Amino acid sequence: MKTIINIGRQFGSGGGFVAKAIGSRLGIPVYDNELISKAAEESGYSRSLFSKGEEKRSLFSVSSFFASGRLSYSDSGYVNVNVMFKIQSEVIRNIAAKGDAIIVGRCSDYILRDLECLDVFVCAPMEFRIKRLMENEGLDADEAEALMRRKDRTRETYYNYYTFGAWGVASNYDLCVDSSILGIEGTADFIIDFGHRAGLIP
Repeated sequence: MKTIINIGRQFGSGGGFVAKAIGSRLGIPVYDNELISKAAEESGYSRSLFSKGEEKRSLFSVSSFFASGRLSYSDSGYVNVNVMFKIQSEVIRNIAAKGDAIIVGRCSDYILRDLECLDVFVCAPMEFRIKRLMENEGLDADEAEALMRRKDRTRETYYNYYTFGAWGVASNYDLCVDSSILGIEGTADFIIDFGHRAGLIP
C-alpha cells in the first residue's frame, strides 16, 4: 500500500512546513513547487513551466519554458492554460505512480481523486497567519494581511476553476486542521495519527 498525502493550505498557515514535518517522520518525499518543477523537468518539460505558472490562471509565453516540443500552442506563441494543467496533472500522477509521496497544493487531491489518498487542508485564524508572515517575511501587519489575502484569492481561484469544487471547504477533504492549535510539529503528528486510524497510512 502506497502512502499518498495531498495537502492544501491557507497562505501563512504553515501547511508547507507541516508537510515537511510529516515527510521527515514518515521518510516520504515532499513535493512542493521546487520538486514538482524538477519532476516536470525529468519528464521532458522545462522547470520554469511550473515556477512561472504557480497556481495562476493566465497565459505564458512558450519561449520562456518550451523544452521538448511536446506542448501544443497557438500561433500567438502562448500555451493554453488548460494544456498546462493537463501537463501538471500528468506530472503529479507520475509522482504518485512511483511510490509514497506528499504533494503540496496544485489541486493534487482532485488530480488523484481516483486513488486512495489522505486529503488534508491546513488552515489557521487570520491573526495567527498575519503574525507568522510578519515574523517570517519581515512585513508589517498591513503588508502581511494584503499578501495573505492575495495569495489565498489566487489559490482559491485556481482550485475552483480547475476542479469545479470549493477550495478550503471541509467536505472536500478527509481532514481539515487548524495549525495554530498544536503548532507545526503537533499538527504533523495529529495528521499522521489520523492517517493511521483511517487506514490511509500503514
